[in-house]
Amino acid sequence: MWGLLPLGFSYDPSPPFGTDPRPFVAMMLAGFVIGVFGHITRVKTLVALGIGLIFLATFVFPLVANILKSGS
Repeated sequence: MWGLLPLGFSYDPSPPFGTDPRPFVAMMLAGFVIGVFGHITRVKTLVALGIGLIFLATFVFPLVANILKSGS
């Protein structure tokens, strides 16, 4: 696993680099909405779900997409 980690941080200035950010932004916004709703209703599960969605949308999924795209 640690051998693949540097691939996620390589920079490729070519035009086809990257993925469409709209799904990641939508997932992040959904995480914020769920987290805020969880704080308002004091439901810890919703707060954790919101934090998890934000983490996935801002770090994990873009990193995986970058690794898969740079590997092809």
